[in-house]
Amino acid sequence: MVCVDFGSTFTKALLVDLGEGRVAAAAEHRTTIETDVLDGYDACLAGLAAQDARAAEAQTLACSSAGGGLRIAVVGNEELVTAEAGRRVALSSGGKVVAVFAASRGDDLREIPACEPDVVLLTGGTDGGNPEPILACARELAAPWTGPVVVAGNVEAQADVAEILAHHPLVLAPNIVPRIGVLAPEGARTAIRELFLSHVIGGKHLSSRADFVSMVQGATPDVVLTGVELLAEVAGDTVVVDVGGATTDVHSVVELDPEDSGLGREVVATTRVTRTVEGDLGMRWSAVTTAEAAGRDDLTAAAVRRRDDVGFVPTDPADQDLDEELARAAVGLALRRHAGRSKVVVSPEGRVIERSGKDLREVGLLVGSGGVLRHGRPGVAGRVLAGSVGEVEGGWQLPRRARLTVDQQYVLAAAGLLASQHPEAARRLVGHLAVLDNLG
Repeated sequence: MVCVDFGSTFTKALLVDLGEGRVAAAAEHRTTIETDVLDGYDACLAGLAAQDARAAEAQTLACSSAGGGLRIAVVGNEELVTAEAGRRVALSSGGKVVAVFAASRGDDLREIPACEPDVVLLTGGTDGGNPEPILACARELAAPWTGPVVVAGNVEAQADVAEILAHHPLVLAPNIVPRIGVLAPEGARTAIRELFLSHVIGGKHLSSRADFVSMVQGATPDVVLTGVELLAEVAGDTVVVDVGGATTDVHSVVELDPEDSGLGREVVATTRVTRTVEGDLGMRWSAVTTAEAAGRDDLTAAAVRRRDDVGFVPTDPADQDLDEELARAAVGLALRRHAGRSKVVVSPEGRVIERSGKDLREVGLLVGSGGVLRHGRPGVAGRVLAGSVGEVEGGWQLPRRARLTVDQQYVLAAAGLLASQHPEAARRLVGHLAVLDNLG
């Protein structure tokens, strides 16, 4: 099987031996968004076939974040409940959240088209609760927005919502907040994937060839998260941090401790599978904001150079050092935002520990991804990742004893693509990653 990731900058392809569950060949090419996205794919396929003749006849499965990936706008009633829940679900679905609109704060839904989303996720209300908030949002949404909508709010109001939005491409999904304190993302995640495949991929006109639409199985971050879930089945609690040019993404799969459920003060419940995207942390487009967020004035000049020349490749030790410093800052900040922290507070019950975010302290495996880790100098991964494990000051809930490795061959995306049709091959792929120690 050929597994392809059409990235925003590079198209990566692997030939996977399904019987052995291993990578038989690998190739990459610049994503040819300016002509036809399959031009770059054809070049990758030729590269694979040159290494292994089986590639010429193999079936292809693909994921894509080319052309801006999947852009989602979230519409909810309460800013801190359904709108926030919708934001988290949209992220776990592989989307870039371009806007969150909350009716309770008077947001104007006529501004949605200007955000240029591909899909709108409409949430609101618990099951059996007051239907009017989600109905009001649907009425306000109907006129300015004509594109796809996923409805994942009060199930008893969904028939009326569907009638209001009868002229929109529409998918009804289970409520993401069926009752207070519960976040149920899977139904909406599946619905968003369905609309991505049926309306977004073809609608972006990335290729004139029909085989592009037929080979794409989902948005790249959604597929990668499926791969991370498989890896966690093999390796236990797992975190993956992907340092990109524009964003730094963190995926985590952690079994939740029921005894900790009362310790968090967040209105929206934490979930076992979580993805966060930090749009201000990155190696090129977001280099300047990375330096600013880290308080690293000494990195400003280097960050400006990288932002202004996103194709910059460091060739001397000084510039390689600066790239590693930016990567270390992006990784550290992204993991802290994902994990949150614990602290002692005084309550009517006495001194208690209050926690926010996702507790990663017992995670056993931390996987790095991104060009800076794959193509850097020997030992780069250890230098970039090591500062985010062990005893961390300030109460941050970061991994204490995690083993470190790097997804050198992009197998997480390939495993996610293979998961439904070839689950055993997918498990073997991530199994190799789970036992690999490639920090050198």
